[in-house]
Amino acid sequence: MAKELKITLVKSTIGRKDDQIATVAALGLKKIRSVVVKKDTPQIRGMINKVSHLIEVEEA
Repeated sequence: MAKELKITLVKSTIGRKDDQIATVAALGLKKIRSVVVKKDTPQIRGMINKVSHLIEVEEA
């Protein structure tokens, strides 16, 4: 696995469940097309799994 992941928000959180909105916010994503780089940990992978339909993930 890569040491870092580049996470991009590609779909809106409007109308999503509260826990999904909170997960996107916890990842540090605010607006569509905003990008964050996070370390590849099991906790981050779990968050990515939960909102995988809203984001794109690349190895950085």
